[in-house]
Amino acid sequence: MTQLINDSGFVDDDWTAGFRDWEGVTSSSYATEAGYGVDVPNTVGADQIKPYFNQAAIIRIDFPSSHDGRGFSIARHLRLIGYTGRIRAHGHVLADQYAMARRCGIDEVEISEALAARQPEPQWLDRANWKDFNYQSRLRQNA
Repeated sequence: MTQLINDSGFVDDDWTAGFRDWEGVTSSSYATEAGYGVDVPNTVGADQIKPYFNQAAIIRIDFPSSHDGRGFSIARHLRLIGYTGRIRAHGHVLADQYAMARRCGIDEVEISEALAARQPEPQWLDRANWKDFNYQSRLRQNA
């Protein structure tokens, strides 16, 4: 079981269509299909995902370790090159990393029930005000 988190805290997952494995998506022809979710390892570049923008309704990026920030870079690059669908971080994302995830363009975080027990909802909600404490935005406004 997993726990989904967004700016409202712990929420029920409303995505019911499942996820396709990245290797399966790239080796098959889904050109006529749309609206699916795709699981992307954190070793895939955003430019590799771009050909699937019109089909993928949600991209779930794997975070195998809280010490590996490549997923943040992928999400940010996806937004910069025009992806407007949902982006979900999946795996070892910590409550302390939630603000960074949101600033990079990640809409929601999916963690294990075990991690949710160690980092309960109040810890995530403490970071849900990620827009209020964004010093980078303030610096850009003053430039």
